[in-house]
Amino acid sequence: MSHKEMTVLSSAMPIHLRWLNQPAAAAGVTWGVPWSKGELKRGDLSALCLNGAADGSALPLQSRPAAYWPDGSIKWSFHSAVCPEGSTDGYTLEQSAEPVAMPAALQVSVQETEEAYIVDTGTILCTVGKQGTGLISRIIRRVQAASAGSEEQLLCSGSELVCLREQRDTLSGELTLLQERFTGVTRKASLEEAGPLRAVICLEGRHRNIRGAREWLPYTLRLYFYAGLESIRLVHTFHYDGNPQQDFIKGLGIVFKVPLSGPLYNRHVRLAGSEGIFSESPKTLHTRRTKGKYADMFAGQLEGKSLQFDLEEDAYFTGLLQDSAVWDSFRLVQDSSEHYGIHKRTGAGCTWIKGAEGRRAGGLSYVGSECGGLAAAVKNFWRKHPSGLEITGTSGSEAALTVWFWSPEVPAMDLRHYDTKTHVESSYEGADELRATPYGIASTNELTLWCTARTPETAQLLRMQQEADEPALLVCAPEYYHRSRAFGLWSLPDRSTAVKACLEDRLDGIISFYQSEIEQRKWYGLWDYGDFMHSYDPVRHVWNYDLGGCAWQNAELVPNMWLWVSFLRTGRADIFRMAEAMTRHTSEVDVYHFGEYAGLGSRHNVVHWGCGCKEARIAMAGLHRYFYYLTGDERTGGIMDSVKDADYSTVTLDPMRAYFPKDEFPTHVRVGPDWAAFSSNWMTRWERYEDTAYRDKIITGIDCIKAANLRLISGPTYGYDPKTGMLSAMGDDNWGRHLAISMGGPQVWFELAMMLEDPEWEDMLAEFGVFYNLPEEEKDVIAGGAITGKLRFEHPVLSVAIAAYGAWYRDDRATAERCWSILLENPFGAVNLQEEQIRVTYMEPLNEIGWMNTNEASQWSLNTIIALELIAEALPERGAGTDTGKAVAAE
Repeated sequence: MSHKEMTVLSSAMPIHLRWLNQPAAAAGVTWGVPWSKGELKRGDLSALCLNGAADGSALPLQSRPAAYWPDGSIKWSFHSAVCPEGSTDGYTLEQSAEPVAMPAALQVSVQETEEAYIVDTGTILCTVGKQGTGLISRIIRRVQAASAGSEEQLLCSGSELVCLREQRDTLSGELTLLQERFTGVTRKASLEEAGPLRAVICLEGRHRNIRGAREWLPYTLRLYFYAGLESIRLVHTFHYDGNPQQDFIKGLGIVFKVPLSGPLYNRHVRLAGSEGIFSESPKTLHTRRTKGKYADMFAGQLEGKSLQFDLEEDAYFTGLLQDSAVWDSFRLVQDSSEHYGIHKRTGAGCTWIKGAEGRRAGGLSYVGSECGGLAAAVKNFWRKHPSGLEITGTSGSEAALTVWFWSPEVPAMDLRHYDTKTHVESSYEGADELRATPYGIASTNELTLWCTARTPETAQLLRMQQEADEPALLVCAPEYYHRSRAFGLWSLPDRSTAVKACLEDRLDGIISFYQSEIEQRKWYGLWDYGDFMHSYDPVRHVWNYDLGGCAWQNAELVPNMWLWVSFLRTGRADIFRMAEAMTRHTSEVDVYHFGEYAGLGSRHNVVHWGCGCKEARIAMAGLHRYFYYLTGDERTGGIMDSVKDADYSTVTLDPMRAYFPKDEFPTHVRVGPDWAAFSSNWMTRWERYEDTAYRDKIITGIDCIKAANLRLISGPTYGYDPKTGMLSAMGDDNWGRHLAISMGGPQVWFELAMMLEDPEWEDMLAEFGVFYNLPEEEKDVIAGGAITGKLRFEHPVLSVAIAAYGAWYRDDRATAERCWSILLENPFGAVNLQEEQIRVTYMEPLNEIGWMNTNEASQWSLNTIIALELIAEALPERGAGTDTGKAVAAE
């Protein structure tokens, strides 16, 4: 910052890294590292290497820039490595005189033909189709033979995306169901990264009716390969572009074909339960006469061992096997977060027999024979129910392993709205227009494939399941993130005084409360997982699940930012997973990726896409860039690209249409949250691609705000032209200011200030922050009476971040003390939530806090974290009149 410098320590090498979750096996990993301005030049990336913290052994590194500072130095970099099994707990990123050499045989290579990409990891050879039906056409694994050289095993002979559409026809007065099968058709393929340690292929297409011409449900599928590994990670996104009154998704998944050979008793099926593995064979050795050595062989069969029988000695027993049933098909259905069932059958026309059931399945399946097999595991399998795994054709020469993101064994997906009209006054739904459409929303799911030379043992399958559910990730220490100013202003935990310790307890307590609520209230499901609910109904003892604008949170008041900053300052893996799930949800389900509302999102509602207020603040890049820069996730990067011109969507859907009639301006926007959201999109575009056109739009808007009578205090509604980026003043007091400071605007603007180095912009932020909570008489003096009405500066707790900035920037002790008074006297500062909970009975006994709301929980937490960074010296020795104060006094 130019006028008043923050103290930023140089992040000298080495940079210490640790595992978010210790991987159970060799792992391919990609992660992001932030850099202070001017610290790392473009050409320096090739001089970095990864060293084991314990033994000092160096690993090859594949690096690339992810974002830049305005001076051209690197702001974020992405790195990929393959870490061996038994990896140390930590690594260091260091400068190296020479890059670590990697044998050519252990590199990822990609050969491109007209029809396909052929990826060779050194262990597997995978052919990925570039167009038409089918995805992976074949996977071959190299296996070291007993004699010199190696043999090749064909483990996958084809794959395709599959969708089942259920059409409901009610015109006749009777409900009839028509079902159609669709398969994925790739229209575009691209090689996004080509090795030598990691390769990424992206396929884009649509699902086509196998008996007709209709195409729908656009998809994106990315495949990730790492050098030397037998696994492939897949990230699958589908978009909804149907008519929710007619187009019901009955099933959605991916089918992999697996060649089988050898006796049926040497073929194996595995399905992961809550803790153990369902292990069976199409021809089990279990008969009513299985005993002695055959019982031992049966136990070996369950562990995947290859069995052999003597034609003469074992003739009687093999005769029994000839007589026993052949089980051709197996399936696992996770129909809720609390139940799964496993069934099997001998063939078509025969009933399914229940083999097992339980609560939460691990999401892993395997099918294979003497020539190896294929395992597939789905991340968040039970959390994103109704999911399923199905294996068919095990008695033939080729089995089909299907991963169902939506199982066809449950009712079809219903994306209709919950009502036929909107409820603005009674339910806070925000707009008279219904606009409750799922057209343009999306969902992303992740799975991992393993191409195994033999049937894995139970312990190995459980490790696979863990790897799929918690993919390997290296992260920096919180102190490093803080030192490099990653994502702006926030504090590290500090318990050096009683008041600070109490505030840290409060912050931890809010996180713990929501972790408990996710489980207690079962906030799970394909379309729901990752979101919190908005506010609570203590009369019924439930969250307002059926009350219009008070049900799902949908990123309102930026809980994403709260969770991500909480992770950055603590390094806690459990918080990372919460923030990751919320980012996956809010960036996909709550955002429109095409159509009339492209680049906008739906705020809180009973269904995520239900609110008539389609706004840029829900879709803004500022909410999602944390996940992108920490992980390098390409899907999130694409989403951030897609919102860069979201301001144009406001021309057809004016955010202020209910309050300002059509006039000479193309549209109207508030400086916050609308222009603040645009600026987050533009800042992200500028730093990622050095696209100065978007930097210039930011500067144009700031110059317009500078020219306003009271600068940032004026407005906040302006006339706006997205073609020029011009904000045209419409007065000094035309709307409330609380949305300008509670929807992520200050957090984006603080980081933007570090990039722009514009003293007047910083002073404007500080001026607005100090002004917000001044007594009315002082406001009148400063504004010359231009601002009237007490409702223009509502909810002081929402303002603390920008007010603390003003206090810090201007050395304003009175404003700083006012900030702490607001925070400490707020219920979230005054109350221990775990002690505040009471035990009540709804459908079952549960804990509740009757006054809970996510808006304030999110904002109090985020603003406290920022205030502890900027104005900690103004903290009182005790918080007068609060439980915080009582706790301090007791010590």
